[in-house]
Amino acid sequence: MKNSTKDQVEGKLHEVKGAAKEIIGIVSDNKTLKEEGTDEKIAGKVQGKIGQVEKVLGK
Repeated sequence: MKNSTKDQVEGKLHEVKGAAKEIIGIVSDNKTLKEEGTDEKIAGKVQGKIGQVEKVLGK
């Protein structure tokens, strides 16, 4: 698998995992878990965008 595709897939997984943590944090009233989920979700979006840029550049 190309690095660009791998980054896109891993980014999407982090987004989903982060969203789940965020929801669990909200439901359980755990502010730390909610913030971790938000951070992971953002990191996943960034990683996905890096994969898109690499794909355009042909890396």
